[in-house]
Amino acid sequence: MPMTPREMIKHLKNNGFEIVSQNGSHVKMKNFQTNLQTIIPYHSKSLKKGLEQQILKQAGLK
Repeated sequence: MPMTPREMIKHLKNNGFEIVSQNGSHVKMKNFQTNLQTIIPYHSKSLKKGLEQQILKQAGLK
């Protein structure tokens, strides 16, 4: 089952990411140790499978 944006943010925080900024309904997160960053759309719906995989890939978690 796909993650919700809230679950994705929690997962990224547990892996060393911090919220840098929020612009509208998108949250920018960055890991200052690895210098990787990603943007999570913060909507009420679940993330689509492809988007979820892309976020994890950008974050270096896949």
